[in-house]
Amino acid sequence: MPPEVISILVLVAAFVIATTLSVNMGVLCFAAAFLVATVFGGLSEDDIFDGFPGDLFVVLVGVTFLFAIARANGTTDWVVQRAVRLVGGRIALIPWVMFGIGAVLTAIGAVSPAAVAIVAPIALNLAARYKINPLLMGAMVVHGTQAGGFSPISIYGSIVNEVVANSGLPGSPVVLFLGSFAANAVIAGVVFVVFGGLRLRRATEARQLIATGSGGTGADPSDDDRVEELKLNRDRLLTLTGLGVLVVTTLGFGLDVGLMAMSIAVVLSVLSPKMGKAAPSEVAWPTVLLICGVLTYVGVLEKMGTIDYVGHSVAGIGVPLLAALLLCYIGAIVSAFASSVGIMGALIPLAVPFLQTGSVGPIGMITAFAVAATVVDVSPFSTNGAIVLANAKDVDKDAFFRQLLVYGGVIVAAAPLVLWILLVLPNFG
Repeated sequence: MPPEVISILVLVAAFVIATTLSVNMGVLCFAAAFLVATVFGGLSEDDIFDGFPGDLFVVLVGVTFLFAIARANGTTDWVVQRAVRLVGGRIALIPWVMFGIGAVLTAIGAVSPAAVAIVAPIALNLAARYKINPLLMGAMVVHGTQAGGFSPISIYGSIVNEVVANSGLPGSPVVLFLGSFAANAVIAGVVFVVFGGLRLRRATEARQLIATGSGGTGADPSDDDRVEELKLNRDRLLTLTGLGVLVVTTLGFGLDVGLMAMSIAVVLSVLSPKMGKAAPSEVAWPTVLLICGVLTYVGVLEKMGTIDYVGHSVAGIGVPLLAALLLCYIGAIVSAFASSVGIMGALIPLAVPFLQTGSVGPIGMITAFAVAATVVDVSPFSTNGAIVLANAKDVDKDAFFRQLLVYGGVIVAAAPLVLWILLVLPNFG
């Protein structure tokens, strides 16, 4: 058996083991990289370490460290609370507020599961109190975080844009970001209508009539006495300032998001040592390990020639558009049962030789693939879907699990085809 095929089978085995046994895929990929490189690839340890993504390591640690501080001092809770109070008594706006908060958090650098972990507990508590369908609220949270997930300074965006740049392919960070935002916003709109969002508007109107007509006081999210009023204290103001500096310096001046996030986190830790002391333990180390392990293994695949081997095999199907559709479905199906970050880190490089043939527009294809691999994160087997399931209140968890599973299946079946039609068929890029 050719070593290229063996290296692919080992990668598939890592995905299966990580999914079925809940073993971190990054750890598996580090071990697999050592095994495949030395036994089948004839590579040295130095060759293995050449593939370690040091720049992405800094991005992941810096950004998650900064958001750990923001979460620890209540800044993220303050932002969510202010946003909820802005809707007043308009219950129908609450899901959209959650969508918007999730999008902003990931757009400025939060890892998607971290953003969901911040927003979902509050969102689903609000869903339980105001009788909002938990599937509606959970889907809005997840699609919101994915909507902002491909901004130029986000984790997802950094991964995809770096892979594209290193491969010499034409790329468009703006198209990638807007494509993801539009796709998730449209899906969120459909979810809002299908799962009772319009009825929330009517319920709000009825509640307001009761309040004004009978002298009663309708339930109003702005008067939620069960949520502690958070003040904009010194630490939160400093953190908000730091996040603003991160956005301005990375978007406006092109500074590295990882180094800037790390620097801002250090400043905040020095100004408030107690606030920064617990932050390192809150860094998303499993995510860091996952990404670095997968990309290290991908580096081994590149040195072994597996990337070219797979790319030419896909291109050899003879129908480039069919190959592109298959790649989108592969990304969506696998991502629904594993990490989207790991999928993108592993599969986008495998498609590079295919894209370099010019048979399919690379900008449209990369955007379609990236969105297809992330929009399915509502699956209860994914990290985001699991967080939503765990935080659902006043529901039958088994029934809710089945609802998430069915909804995730619909997204897996429909999203890749629609994205392929809209982005790949026009041969964009």
